[in-house]
Amino acid sequence: MRALWKGAVTFGLIYVPVKLYAATEKKDIKFNYLHEKCHTPIRYVRYCPYCEIEVPMEEIIRGYQYERGKYVTMTESELEELAGEKSRSIDILDFVDIRQIDPIYYDRSYYLAPGEGGKKVYELLKRSMLETDRAAIAHVMLRSRGSLAVIRPIREALIMETMFYADEVRPVEKIQELGGEAALHDNEIKMAVSLINNLSTDFEAAKYTSAYREKLAEAIRAKVAGEAVVEQARVPETEKVVDLMSALKASIELAKEQRGKKPRATKKPKTAQRS
Repeated sequence: MRALWKGAVTFGLIYVPVKLYAATEKKDIKFNYLHEKCHTPIRYVRYCPYCEIEVPMEEIIRGYQYERGKYVTMTESELEELAGEKSRSIDILDFVDIRQIDPIYYDRSYYLAPGEGGKKVYELLKRSMLETDRAAIAHVMLRSRGSLAVIRPIREALIMETMFYADEVRPVEKIQELGGEAALHDNEIKMAVSLINNLSTDFEAAKYTSAYREKLAEAIRAKVAGEAVVEQARVPETEKVVDLMSALKASIELAKEQRGKKPRATKKPKTAQRS
């Protein structure tokens, strides 16, 4: 993989040279928009409806709309000045218990690898974080933008995830449909817990695949090969189960058949951690 960024992690007087690598990538199948008549790819242009002309990039500036139809403009130099000097450091602010961070704050994931001459101090940071069971909250400049981030050890590496700030996470209290009490019978809760126990297993990321992407890729291959695309036969709908207890019982029996084992005793769930 090619490093996206080179810099250093700093905490106290410790300086850890690192390289930044993207930890994830989208595997979505991408389509181009074509003109139906001639199959020519559509070209998107920067067009000014007032001047009725296509606008070159050098004539485009940034504007913030503070009222409908009213803007204040910002030049690139003004934005760079606000961002400050381009820093090549990841400054650790605090060490925290990773279990206290709700995953809703995570944005993008990056691997941190030791930079030139930094292998020993990199290993020192990683091992000390493992010993104390702590993650690091840090500030980093990426693409001329300051971001909050969390750094945590994962197997033999450190991983950094950029985070949303608190005011960027929408409060769940604003969802009107939530809240209030639902009348649940003790037996319904017990049956639901039993169902969860029957369906519980260890998480293995590799076993979950995109059925849609696989079907789409197969359909594309068939079209390329000149074959007819065959529609999948419809599965007949089963009778709807209205009663909640009946649905839970049926689900448990199905889970038993699929797993071929008896319900397991309820265990205290472990706190989930991302890896």
